Amino acid sequence: MVKDDRYSRQVLFSPIGKKGQELLEKKHVLLIGAGALGSSVGEMLVRSGIGKLTIIDRDYIEISNLQRQTLYTEADVEQKMPKAVAAKKHLYAINSLCKVEGIVGEATIELLEGLMDQVDLVMDATDNFETRMILNDLTQKYNKPWIYGACVGSVGMSYTIIPDVTPCLHCLLQRIPLQGMTCDTAGIISPAVQMVVTHQVVEAMKLLVEDHDALRGTFLSFDLWNNQYQSIKVDRIKTSTCTSCGIERTYPFLDKKNHTKTAILCGRDTVQIRPSKEKQLNLQTVAASLKNNGYEVKANPFLVAVQMEHTRMVIFKDGRALIHHTKDTVYAKSLYDKLLG
Repeated sequence: MVKDDRYSRQVLFSPIGKKGQELLEKKHVLLIGAGALGSSVGEMLVRSGIGKLTIIDRDYIEISNLQRQTLYTEADVEQKMPKAVAAKKHLYAINSLCKVEGIVGEATIELLEGLMDQVDLVMDATDNFETRMILNDLTQKYNKPWIYGACVGSVGMSYTIIPDVTPCLHCLLQRIPLQGMTCDTAGIISPAVQMVVTHQVVEAMKLLVEDHDALRGTFLSFDLWNNQYQSIKVDRIKTSTCTSCGIERTYPFLDKKNHTKTAILCGRDTVQIRPSKEKQLNLQTVAASLKNNGYEVKANPFLVAVQMEHTRMVIFKDGRALIHHTKDTVYAKSLYDKLLG
């Protein structure tokens, strides 16, 4: 395949052109989340010809994901593939010229901070608000642009945040109700996902080819089912007293005292447990031990799934576990301690 032919239609688009394409091929994007938004964001960016994509995701693929997570297949479900691993595999098959790194794990401060100096742009495709606020403070601290995106039902939102230029997410929270966009309990339709992705990626491409004048500059929201579309100017929301982006910044969401060790995953009837200290498990040893104790176990190189009478636990290398069919964090923690000590 001739490289010049691969991106020829994109190069013909004058706002990108040959110069913009060369810039794209030098850029490194960090993608947080490889679910509905993330899998499509990743695919569009890789097809566009970016130089490197680093994906962080804590979850694995389930059958309900396939309705809207367009990168994955039934084979991924059968194999219980972590999303970051499956995304890397499929994206490399789409464009082997792009370097793709998949990280199976939580987007912790330590992990993200170690990547900030390496990346040009951060894309938000996460499913929880705590991670978004950590992203917000880190991108302000390291002067990196990031693009917020959220979707539930037929409603979506997106906003491009540029340190020292636009209001940050912390500023927006004072005026715009965003918390409701962190949970998918109301269901979701795929066209709404693709609409958010489209707005996120076109803004990303403008940043990556360094065409800042073309940026939208507004907070975008829509409801596809009810035919509503809003593009709101929010420049005046930026405040000098904001503790994340103001004059005297304390980056409150980087304080570990504000972070949870357990989390109920939105719309999933699932609790995630994080170990109090970082660890790396030998999954073969864990699987063998659980089998010896009479549990029904399925495993692959990335996780161990333990089936019990009323619940299922999925254990990852980094010591995290997802306890399904419960929202009781106390019960989930006791089960975690029982199986993993």
